[in-house]
Amino acid sequence: MTDTIWVPDLSQFPGPKYLGLSRALRDAIRNGDLSPNSQLPTVRDLAWRLHLTPGTVARAYQLATQEGLLAATVGRGTFVAAQSPRLGPTQALYSERITGGTTGLVDLRPPQVPEVGQAEAFRAALLDMATTTGQGWLDYTSQQGELALRREIVTWTADRILGPIGPDDVALTHGGQNAIHLIFDCCLRGERPVVLIEDLAYPGFRYAARAARAEVVTVELDEHGIVPEALEAACRRHGAQVLCLTTEAQNPTTGRMPVKRRQEIAEIARRYDLQVLEDDCYSVAESAIPALRALAPERVWLVGSVSKTVSAALRFGYVICPAGMGEAGRLTAQHGFFALSRPVADLMLHLFRSGAAAAIRTRVQAEFAARLQMLLNELGTQDLGWQPGLPFVWLRLPIGWRASTFLRMAEARGVLVRSADEYAVVHGRAPNAIRIAIAANLPREVFGGAMRTLSELLTRPPSDLSV
Repeated sequence: MTDTIWVPDLSQFPGPKYLGLSRALRDAIRNGDLSPNSQLPTVRDLAWRLHLTPGTVARAYQLATQEGLLAATVGRGTFVAAQSPRLGPTQALYSERITGGTTGLVDLRPPQVPEVGQAEAFRAALLDMATTTGQGWLDYTSQQGELALRREIVTWTADRILGPIGPDDVALTHGGQNAIHLIFDCCLRGERPVVLIEDLAYPGFRYAARAARAEVVTVELDEHGIVPEALEAACRRHGAQVLCLTTEAQNPTTGRMPVKRRQEIAEIARRYDLQVLEDDCYSVAESAIPALRALAPERVWLVGSVSKTVSAALRFGYVICPAGMGEAGRLTAQHGFFALSRPVADLMLHLFRSGAAAAIRTRVQAEFAARLQMLLNELGTQDLGWQPGLPFVWLRLPIGWRASTFLRMAEARGVLVRSADEYAVVHGRAPNAIRIAIAANLPREVFGGAMRTLSELLTRPPSDLSV
């Protein structure tokens, strides 16, 4: 079907027109008025029929697409994908990882920490823990039992300017993604809350927002970070409750927000009573710039983890809550999962107290720096975004390349990278760029060979971009 004649009655749906239209779409698909694989009218056509703005229709289409009801295909249009919303997530948080072996592919999509003594440190800690296990390993874990570990987090983050913090400001989580869910549980209210994110952002923000039944609205990003004027306009228009952003090491563009821009964002957040999730998981140590948590301590939730500095397998993260909100964060964690697994909590406490975690972090950052230099030696003449110590770079592709074509041809040469498309929302704008992660778990000669492959490929754009 090339043009479905569908004109719903929106008068039965009170509230914003885009929500009414998204509900009408859901009902029409469920009751069969819109059959699977039928093509919907274009945004402009349906807007004309319903006397709505094209933006209103586009937002309704976007919501239905996120639910799995519709499928949008560039150049073809929007189609009915299913008769009921899919239950649960519809997209993996990360693509399946392939790191060599029989496939021969080098995976430069997720950053990977190197082995710099973690195995021996973990082994020593576990052996020591084995002599002290007792009755406490049989009961449910509690937030009260994590006080010593929360004190260690205050010390661990002392190289960052976060403002006055203490153990009562800390909530512990099962990694950074779990921390995002915890913050949304604390902050989001109402039937359809709104979460603001940068128009290129870590996909985990979108996944967590969907799980919380929140609408995701993107805000313009420039070389200094989220644009203040665009943020204020989004606050006025959408009445958002939470803003998610990264100030130190924007993922994927590697940008670092200057102090003046951070101050502007903090002022807007206060003016519109906006809670702020500041993602600090990728930040390089010893920053001399105040984090947003220091500039607006009454409303900023700072997320950190050890996945990029010690080991991703530990699934250990934390939230520095806004001043006076630490108990609320810990109560939310208690309602969600009681507290950390006792083995993980005891292992992390041992690693912090013995100094092993800090020593591992130093060696990991040194290896990332060495690998970054290898990358710059091969790709330094390209249009790159990077920061010292950051385990990924942002490559704006030269003329003659499209990101989709480059990904296919790089994979054919045995190298996997990420396209900018993975960081944009449905119908969002994605620049002609890719993110290259530093896989420090690979032998240096393998990593160096992958860099040479990408360098050679960049100098030979295809004559036909449909390849």
